[in-house]
Amino acid sequence: MNGEMSVIVRTITRFVYGLTVIFGFYVVMHGHLTPGGGFQGGSVVATAFALLVVAFGVVGIKGKLSAHILQNLEEVGALAFIALGFIGIGTSFFYNIIANSGSVFGAHTPIGINGGILDTGGTLPWMNWAVGLKVMTGLAVVVLVMLVGGRNEEEKR
Repeated sequence: MNGEMSVIVRTITRFVYGLTVIFGFYVVMHGHLTPGGGFQGGSVVATAFALLVVAFGVVGIKGKLSAHILQNLEEVGALAFIALGFIGIGTSFFYNIIANSGSVFGAHTPIGINGGILDTGGTLPWMNWAVGLKVMTGLAVVVLVMLVGGRNEEEKR
């Protein structure tokens, strides 16, 4: 078995993969305004990666992405989340120091329901991105490890 699916599955994967990644990033980006966030969006992006692996196999993605790159990105996500937690440590852990500061994601927060203004989240969007990066890379590594483990079991038979 060569690990590749039919031409139809590969063609549909090429089309759906980009849309799934974009939707995952949308869920991460709007996590402070709508249901979702870093974990949910990261899971959606990791699902797109799993679809890519199923459709093209390990041989099809070999050389484009390795487990070492994914592990390094996962560590970057974890360190970014911890760093964002310590930014406002002068007041309290996870203090939203960027909110209402006028900087990126620091626009004035309206009183009451936010009408969907992305620039009012403070550190929350940055934390969503850090969690999303950690989740998407962590789940992608899990998919790769399961696939390699399955391959090793097939070779033993």
